[in-house]
Amino acid sequence: MNKQLRVIFMGTPEFAVAQLEEILKSQHKVIAVVTTPDKPAGRGQKLSESAVKKCALEHQLPVLQPEKLKNPEFISQLRDLQPDAIVVVAFRMLPKEVWSLPKLGTFNLHASLLPQYRGASPINFALINGDKESGVTTFLIDEKIDTGKMLLQAKIPIDSDDDAGSLHDKLMNLGRKLVIETLDGLAEGNLKPQQQPARNEIKYAPKIFKEDCQIDWEQPLEKIHNLVRGLSPYPAAFTRLHAGNSSKILKIFKGHYKEEKHILPVGRVVIEGKKTLKIAGKDGFYFPLIVQLEGKKQMNVPDFLNGLAEKENLTVS
Repeated sequence: MNKQLRVIFMGTPEFAVAQLEEILKSQHKVIAVVTTPDKPAGRGQKLSESAVKKCALEHQLPVLQPEKLKNPEFISQLRDLQPDAIVVVAFRMLPKEVWSLPKLGTFNLHASLLPQYRGASPINFALINGDKESGVTTFLIDEKIDTGKMLLQAKIPIDSDDDAGSLHDKLMNLGRKLVIETLDGLAEGNLKPQQQPARNEIKYAPKIFKEDCQIDWEQPLEKIHNLVRGLSPYPAAFTRLHAGNSSKILKIFKGHYKEEKHILPVGRVVIEGKKTLKIAGKDGFYFPLIVQLEGKKQMNVPDFLNGLAEKENLTVS
C-alpha cells in the first residue's frame, strides 16, 4: 500500500472533474478543492458554479474560490491545510507563494506531449496542425508557463476522424491514470523530475479568439479540414455564406474533402441534389456534413438544404 498523500486539487472545467474523481477513488486524501469564483451566466445572469465546484460539493469537500491567488488570507488557508502535494488541472497560473507550499511540490496535468503545445489550447492545436499523436504530461510548476520539470508522460494516436471533442475525452481519460501514477510516485519517492527535452521546433497553443476561427478558403483543403476538426465542437470554425445581398455566419462542425481539379472560383458553393453541398477550394472541394446557420440550431446538411430558401449563386468567404 502506498503512503497516503494529503492533496489540494485545483481546477475548473469538466476535463479536471475526471482527475478529481479519480483521486477520490485512490488511497490519497483530497483535503480541499480550489476553483474559480462563481460567475453570472445565461440570460438571467444567475451565478454559475464551475464543473469542479459541483463535483467537490457532491463529495462534501471544502471549496476555496479566491478572487486573487496572492491573497494572504487564501495562502494562509492553504498553509494551515498542510498539503503534501497540490494537483492542478486546467486552472490559472499560480504565484510562487502557492506552488512552493507543499513539501512534494505542485504538479500540473497538461493535455499535450510537452514541450510541444505549451499554452491554453493544446488539444485544438494538435488537430489544427494535423498531428498524428497526442498525450498528457505531468510536470512540476515553476515561474514560467508549462516549462517545469516533467514527471510522467503518456501518448495516444490521433485518429483521422478525431475532433477536439473526441480527443478531449480520450486525453481526459488518459490523464486519470497519469495523475494517480504521479501521486503514487511522489508518495514513494521514486519519481525523478526531468528537464523538458530540447526541440528544434516548438509548437505553441495560445488562447483562441474569434478571428482565428474564420476559414480562409485560399488555404489547402487539408488545412481547412484540420481547422474544422480542431475547433469542433467549440468554438467552431465558421465562414460567411453569401446569398444575393445578404450574408450570414455559417459554422461548420464536421466535413470531409476531395482533392480534384476544377475551374470554379474559390468559395463557390455547389448544391447537388437534396443531400450534398460542396465548397470549391484551390485544390478540390470541401463537403460540410454538420453545420449551423446564424440564428438556427445545429443540423446535418440535408436538413440545412431543406430549409434553405436561396440555393442559386451562393458563395462563402
